Amino acid sequence: MHFRPLLATLLAVVVSWPKDIVNAATVHELRRHPADVVRGVNLGGLFVLEPWITPSLFSEWERTPQSPVVDEWSYCAVLGKPECMRRLNAHWASWVQESDISTLASMHINTLRIPIGYWALAPDLSEPYVQGQIPYLRRILDWAAAYNLRVILDLHGVPGSQNGFDNSGRRGEISWTKRPSDIRQSLDSLAVLARLANEHRSVAAIQAVNEPANWGVSKGVVTQYYLQAYQLVKSIAPHITLVFHDAFLPVSEWSELVPANMTGSYLDTHIYHVFSEESLKLSYDSHLSKACADGEKLKQFNTRSPTICGEFSLATTDCARWLNGFQRGARWDGTYLTVKSVLPGSTCAGQEDLSTWNVEKRMFMRNFAMAQLQAYEKANGWIFWNFKTENADTWNYIKLAQAGIIPNPPVGSAFGICPA
Repeated sequence: MHFRPLLATLLAVVVSWPKDIVNAATVHELRRHPADVVRGVNLGGLFVLEPWITPSLFSEWERTPQSPVVDEWSYCAVLGKPECMRRLNAHWASWVQESDISTLASMHINTLRIPIGYWALAPDLSEPYVQGQIPYLRRILDWAAAYNLRVILDLHGVPGSQNGFDNSGRRGEISWTKRPSDIRQSLDSLAVLARLANEHRSVAAIQAVNEPANWGVSKGVVTQYYLQAYQLVKSIAPHITLVFHDAFLPVSEWSELVPANMTGSYLDTHIYHVFSEESLKLSYDSHLSKACADGEKLKQFNTRSPTICGEFSLATTDCARWLNGFQRGARWDGTYLTVKSVLPGSTCAGQEDLSTWNVEKRMFMRNFAMAQLQAYEKANGWIFWNFKTENADTWNYIKLAQAGIIPNPPVGSAFGICPA
């Protein structure tokens, strides 16, 4: 048995998909054109809070030294469940609207990746998290179907945190897998997602876990979990594609995820230019060259395993407020960890405000967008982070596309920034 093309799975979104398990043959017969690629956005900041995406939710603690609130866990712990539920219900109801989905469809986006935490799916009710996300998730899945968009359901946070980042739900220690129940609770969460996939024709894929950190959870443990996740999800929803993040390791280290019995899966890598001093020091031309070189790496591994860039942005500084964590500064201007700014005289003023960009920066940003789209389409495509933000413009797809920075349609294969 050979590895089926990604389009036989993730890119198979049918016009009339019954609400029971769809057999593999039907999906294969009804897949889209073989030249189709993933062009998507993440719906981040909805079911997993990140202070930098929606700072308005965290602003009341802004002036509190050593704030007790830094993530969704502490947000609910400090507010208490009744008040947390009241606030988050309002947030879930408003952050993603049908108009957003309509706008994205008009921009020729074909895929939505929806992050969600285990606490919404298989919760431990003794924890401070609150539940009630599923009706809002179903609403988005129905909108996606109406606008002919496919969906990746992404298990973005697992018990104990897989990376210690606030985007796992709980900032701090990496404790995932330290309790015997952690893997079972994670798999139970995937089972809920798989059953949702059987009920909503827009769901094309499930991501086993977002960004497990190899420095906190060994590659062997992650790989074993991926095998369990694959077997579980396929037993419930055989038509669904499994997505595996590279755990911040080179994609070339994941060749073992391509045995004959792992059809219907692909590898996800996330590429940013802002989380190291080395990247932040790149010139405009070097950012373009790096993007093109990354595309060649993905292209090479894509011959072994369908590969996608599941997160990237147009940021070349880490100046988005609280990007590095609530009340933490930026490497760019020397307010986060480093004593001095990355480059002499660097300032965050205006970096995230598109209206202040001069002609040179706007031209670079457009070229940077086209370079990345072209590069990642040398593999199986891309998913931008994020669909929108409150005030971080280099991370706001809708705003960037409306401003003409990201081309519409965003057909990367048509751009000539990178060598052919």
